[in-house]
Amino acid sequence: MFLQQIINGLAQGSIYALIGIGFALIFGVLGLVHFAHGEVYMIGAFLGFMLVSVFHLDVFSSLLIAMVGAAILGVIVEGIAFKPLRKAPDVAPMVCTLGLSVVLQNVADLIWGSDTKSIPDVIPNHVVPFLGAQISFQQIFIFAVSIILMIGLQFVLYRSKIGRAIRATAQNKDAAALMGVNIDTVIASTFAVGSALGGAAGVLVGVYYNAFYPMMGFMAGLKAFTATVLGGLTSVPGAVLGGLILGVAENLGAAYISSGYRDIFAFAILILVLLIKPSGILGRGIQEKV
Repeated sequence: MFLQQIINGLAQGSIYALIGIGFALIFGVLGLVHFAHGEVYMIGAFLGFMLVSVFHLDVFSSLLIAMVGAAILGVIVEGIAFKPLRKAPDVAPMVCTLGLSVVLQNVADLIWGSDTKSIPDVIPNHVVPFLGAQISFQQIFIFAVSIILMIGLQFVLYRSKIGRAIRATAQNKDAAALMGVNIDTVIASTFAVGSALGGAAGVLVGVYYNAFYPMMGFMAGLKAFTATVLGGLTSVPGAVLGGLILGVAENLGAAYISSGYRDIFAFAILILVLLIKPSGILGRGIQEKV
């Protein structure tokens, strides 16, 4: 049972990690929290739902198109909530994203309705025995996609021109601008990359839990943000580590204590880590970063 919960937790944590990477990337570049990121994930999930149930596309094509759609939405959000408020107090764009999250929830409610939607099984419902536990095909799909996307992100960040510009901007925005980096392009690209990963997470949730509803982004976004803070708000590897720890902790707590306290475990861990190491497990102090 213990190993089974670890496997379940890693699958769930992989989804938190993909959403959390978006928080880490955006905070690293702007120093601000994107509170509508959970709704970008929700829209990505619904795009996957439509592509599979209405257009009857396969899951791989749906995943790629949903990522593109989420990336475009992320750039639009940046253009509405962050770009016009670059010189405003930090709280202004964050409050703006809170409003946008409500708008996106209501837009999803108008388009798809408030009831929970589901799709036919797009991954065979088979399991593979593993050391006395079982790994489902859905979980293997989640692990495979998550690893591929994380490797792809590392390639973009460390082997591409835009990746170097993103890292330079995260280190020092003014110095990067003086070196000829187009800050507006870098910020928009960061939102596109982070939102695409969020959209992918939405499709993976659809594959795993097969439940789509307009409020699904709220708790997922909150937990992914918790995972990012846990790992270190400025650290992409920290977001991955925090997501995996959170997913495993939730599943172990639900299995051995009570499933009714699943959400409490996440925030209890967050409070504990913040009391011991406020910058998170792999995060740097904001003063050091600046």
